[in-house]
Amino acid sequence: MTVEEITVQELKKIQDDKEPVLLIDVREKFEKDLVDIGGTLIPLGQLTDRLPEIESHKDRPVIIYCRSGARSAEACRMLMSNGFQNVRNLRGGILKWSDDIDPSMPKY
Repeated sequence: MTVEEITVQELKKIQDDKEPVLLIDVREKFEKDLVDIGGTLIPLGQLTDRLPEIESHKDRPVIIYCRSGARSAEACRMLMSNGFQNVRNLRGGILKWSDDIDPSMPKY
């Protein structure tokens, strides 16, 4: 199953333009406490159990991110196999965001 990706620059534009999108952070709470770009926290290990919370977004744009892009790619595949139509993975995750968008964000 091929996972579509979005760049940090594309996500920044979506946020700046206030486009309607569900942004999901699949990291752990302690990671979000370190660095936060505004996504709804649903750790990867809880995603299956919490699908009913996001069910209404099956046909809407969903962008998923993590620290580097690996966990979020897995989350994308999980959502796609559960019928989500428009899911994209943030390429490079928070690390890339820190590199290209906000260098003041700590890397961990």
